[in-house]
Order: sequence, then C-alpha cells, then structure tokens
Amino acid sequence: MQQPNEDRFRHRDLNWLSFNDRVLQEAADKINPLYERMKFLAIFSSNLDEYFRVRVSQLRQMKRVKKSIRKKLALRPSKITKQIIEKVKKQQDRFGEIYHNEIIPELAENGIHILDAEHFKPAQKEFVSSFFHNKVEKHLKPIMLNLNKENELFLENSILYFLVTFEKEDKLAVVNIPVNECGRFVMMEGIKGKHNITFLDEIIRYEAYKIFPENNITGIFEIKLSRDAELYIDDIYEGVLAEKIYESLKQRTDGQPTRLLYDASMPKEVQKKIRKLLKLGKIDMMPGGKYHNFKDFFSFPDPTDNPELHYKNLPPLPHKTLDKSNDYFEDIKKKDQALHFPYMSFGYVEKFLEQAAKDDQVTDISISLYRVADESKLTSFLLEALERGKRVTVFVEAKARFDEKNNIIWGRKFEEKGANVIYSYPKVKVHSKIMLICRQEGDVNMRYAYIGTGNFNSETAKLYCDHAIFTANKYITKELQRLFKVLEGELIIPREKNLLISPFSTRQEFLKLIYNEIENAREGKKARITAKMNSLEDEEMIELLYKASDAGVKIRLLIRGFTCLIPGITGMSENIYITSVVDRFLEHGRIYVFENSGEELMFYGSADWMNRNLDRRIEVISPVLDEDIKQEFKNILNIQLNDNVKARIQDASEANNYVQKKKGEKAIRSQYEIYNYLKEKHSS
Repeated sequence: MQQPNEDRFRHRDLNWLSFNDRVLQEAADKINPLYERMKFLAIFSSNLDEYFRVRVSQLRQMKRVKKSIRKKLALRPSKITKQIIEKVKKQQDRFGEIYHNEIIPELAENGIHILDAEHFKPAQKEFVSSFFHNKVEKHLKPIMLNLNKENELFLENSILYFLVTFEKEDKLAVVNIPVNECGRFVMMEGIKGKHNITFLDEIIRYEAYKIFPENNITGIFEIKLSRDAELYIDDIYEGVLAEKIYESLKQRTDGQPTRLLYDASMPKEVQKKIRKLLKLGKIDMMPGGKYHNFKDFFSFPDPTDNPELHYKNLPPLPHKTLDKSNDYFEDIKKKDQALHFPYMSFGYVEKFLEQAAKDDQVTDISISLYRVADESKLTSFLLEALERGKRVTVFVEAKARFDEKNNIIWGRKFEEKGANVIYSYPKVKVHSKIMLICRQEGDVNMRYAYIGTGNFNSETAKLYCDHAIFTANKYITKELQRLFKVLEGELIIPREKNLLISPFSTRQEFLKLIYNEIENAREGKKARITAKMNSLEDEEMIELLYKASDAGVKIRLLIRGFTCLIPGITGMSENIYITSVVDRFLEHGRIYVFENSGEELMFYGSADWMNRNLDRRIEVISPVLDEDIKQEFKNILNIQLNDNVKARIQDASEANNYVQKKKGEKAIRSQYEIYNYLKEKHSS
C-alpha cells in the first residue's frame, strides 16, 4: 500500500490511474478508427471495474486493520482512497466528454444513431413494446421496497439495475437489466443509410410502467454495484505482518460493496435512501452518467460493415522456419526458434504440442497453465497425449484472479484422464509460462523447452504482445526440468545457473546485474540498463536503480502499466527515462538488457520487477543465447523505444504527454513497425 517515502516512491494505485488515463487518451485519439476508440472506452470501463474490485477493495479493508499495524506499515488508506475517488471523478468527466461530444456525433456522421426512449417514433414504439413483451419481460426480477420496514437488498456484482422512485416516497423499487440474456444493444428499423440502435436500458425504461402498473413512477436511475474480489494480502505483505492483518480482518464479509455507480441526476434524498439500504459510506458513492458498464461496447454492432471504422486486418505472419517445418524437434535441435505474438500465430505452439502428443518417441510433457481457455487445441492435444499413454504433468494455477473456477475445472478434467495435476501452493502462485517435452532419441533422452512471456491462451495471444523461444539447449532444458521436479515436490530448490527462477534466484541475479553496471560506470566503462516490463513496484530494485542513475548508468525503461519509480529527478533519477506504449495491442512482454561493458546480456520471461514476481511467485526469466534471436529481440525493443506516435513520457508530472516527433523525423508507430520488420525478416 502506501510507501514510506512519497518523495522517492509513487503510490502504485494512484499511478495505475495514470495508465488508465492513457487508455482514455486512445479513446480520444482520432488516429484510431471510430469503433476501436469505442473499444478503448470499453477497456477503460472494464479496467476500472477490476480496479475497484481488487485495489480499492484492499484499501478499504486496510482501514479496518488495527492502527498500530497500519502505522508500522505506513498505511494511509483513507487518504489514498480519497485521492483515488477525486482522480476517478475527473476521468469519468473526461470519459463523458469523449462519448457525448466525439463518439456520438461521429457515429451519426456514419449514419448510426443511438436512440433514447424520449425519441422513439410511433413505429419504433411498437417494436419496443413487442421486443419487451417477447424477449425481455420474462428475465426481469423487480423488487419492491417498503422503506417503513426492514429491507434486505442484495445487488450482484457489476450487474446493471434500475432504481425506480414513485409518488409515494416510502416506496422504492429495483429491477435488473438482463444484459446477459438479451444483449445490451438492440437494432431498430431505420430508413436506408440510417441505422438506429438503442440500449436495452431504454427499452426497459420506456416499458417500466408495465412492470409497476399500480404505482406512479417519478424517476428511473441506473445503478451498478462493484463488490470486492478475494483479498490478496500476500501479494504485498508476508510473514508475521500478513498473519496480523488477516487476524484483523477475520470478521470481514466476502464480496462486500466497494463502489456504487449511480446516475448523477439522482436526487440527493434518493441517494441517501439507497446508501442506507446497501449500508454504504459516502465515499462508496460514485456519480456517473445515464449509462454504466461501458465494457459492453466491445459488442456494439456495426450495421454499416464499413472497414474504415475498424483497424485494418493484420494477418499473422509466417515464421520463416516453423511455417515450413515438418519436424519441429529437428528444427529446434538445430537452432532456437523465437515467436512474437500477436504478429505470429499461437498455432505454432499448438502444432508443437500436437506433434509431441502424436510422436511415439515423446515420453513426458510438462506444462504450467496460468489462465486456461474454455476450449482450445492446446488442451485437446494434452488430452490426446494422455490417451496415447504419455506422462503428462500439468501445473494449474488455482488462484489466477477471476479464472479460478475455469482453471480448477480443467485441472479435474486432466486428472480424470490420468494426468499428474498439481495445484498452486498456499502462498505461491505459478506465473511462469513454460513447457518441457522429453523425447527418447536412440540412447539419448532429449529435452525441448518452450519459455514465454504470455499465457498458453490462443485468444489472448491475438491481443497481447508477447515473446517466446523454443530451445533444445541442454543447460536451459535441464534447469527447466529441475524446476518441474521442484513443482512436483521431488526437489526443494532447482539449483539453476542460467535461468533466473523466482523466488529462488531472480532478485539476487537482477541485483548483481545492476551492481555490475554501477561498477562499470564508476570505472568509466560502458554502462546501460534497458528494460521493458508491465509494472515496476519493488522498492529494493527502485532504490538500486536510483543508485545506478547517481553513478552515471543510463537507464531506459519501457513500462506499460504503473511505476513506483519517479524518473528525471536531479540528484536521484536524472539518468532514468521512461515511456509507455498503449496502442492496438496490449504490451505484455518483458525484456531486460544489461550493457555489461560491451558484452551485452539479454533476458526475457514472465516476471516484472514487483515484490510478488520476485519473491512470491514461480517465475522463469531466461537468457537469450541465440545471437540471431538476440538481435531480433533487440531490434524489436529499439523500435518500441523510438515510438513517437503512441509512446507517452512517464515523468514526475504524470501528465502522460506524447513523445513528440522531431522535425524531419520519421513517424514510428512501433506496433506497426514491428509487424513490418518481422514480415520482412521472416519472408527473406
């Protein structure tokens, strides 16, 4: 939570809001096609929902921790929560401006009109009544509340409701908006070239008098409640302090409310009534617009089929070796092979596993699954491997936030088919993206490994920018095999020399690498650190980066999400420069480069420089040993570092200013430049 020195460390939760600001910038950026800008509004909304469920929930829970413990941990949850609410309100105002003043008019320019109930024409009113009667009414669950009596009102997490007021002020009603059953958007009839769309909300609003026929309605206000997710104290505090915090919170109710988003036009006296009914504090009340759950805009229909309103298609690029390969094992044995998603297809990973499942020489398959897709070729091939009698070990992360249920279901499916399934340890998550294949080739038991930065998920691989390498390197594969034995309980530590494995060696090795750059700088040698990651939080790493900056080490960071490091401060971090790229795809890869006095060392893998990734998760960071792949990674990283279209400067002001293209300089939109670079390289 709150760092002890605000002059040296940003608060992670406040800086995360700066990341969501960058998402909002994308919604306003007219470089992006109209429907893609709407998706960025949806991403912003979805991000904020999870943020309140997890991060704000944790702050709220900390308010209940004993003061003595809060003081020891330098916690100030009330202060931070107030700052969050203030910043979120400003963001939501900006959100409303973008939606009403930019998106709606541009939709109209393209013949797409979003209608509200007040503007339904006679023919549309007939359609609305029919649609309501045939498709909506049966899914409604209205609740009448008599305010003169005790009421038990439970609103489900992130479900939309209408709060209805009547002439009789001692009555209120709540009715659900059944988006899951009916969809959020409804197409209506329009003249040629003009397309009318309405919210499901507006259909229910128009027909509300049928739901409450014996009461005169005076107001209808949309509301949405966010409830907390599981409390992940161990992500931040460990040992005795974590136990003390849990003791303080043992009376806590799971899924307690963290935010009520309500229509800002709701009268204050009605706000008080719903607040009392839901047992909320003032700080839990968040005014918003007429509509909530803008994440539903992911599914906003395009009746025009106009390609100009969407991103141009970028077909997956063929890998110059794997695309023509009839034997992955032979090609990987000759040379390491790298993949870059979403520029290349996840199908290469699936094909590798398919070959392993069907190959009679393959004896063992081991894999770690952090987020398991509902159905995928990858899971099908694992099941096929079991049917063919291979030993399959699957490490399933049972605590992957919001994916627990699906992961456990798949774990049981694998168990039923005979797999050795291992679930996460009580206080350690397995976040690494690793696979190991053992193959009997004559008298030799060969090992083939896959190490990546992204999940084994074909859907997210279309959206997340990640890197992966197939290798048969005997040192890397041996250490990976030892790690799987640790996960299976056969070994206590993996004893690695090449891989960096959390929580065993990652922190220590990264510290050594940074200290090496400090020493080189002091000796007048080349000294530079270049790192790309999702988030930077760990105080020990940050303090050492400050020390390196002070010693003259040039530090260039590319951080998509939040950072607790404050760059560009004289006498502390003047040699540290940070940018963030937010664009069409989600930057998710981690690459670390150390100058090492001209003998560059490069690493990639699943770990950010966060406490949890270094100390409380199983993570794998691998050196990039193949010189060709190292250059490929370096070229990709350099393209991103030189982005002057979608890169924002992360400085002390947190203004999220775009990197400005210099006069005469080429415009570099890194994700498109990387696509073109890989296209040229892998077609040659």
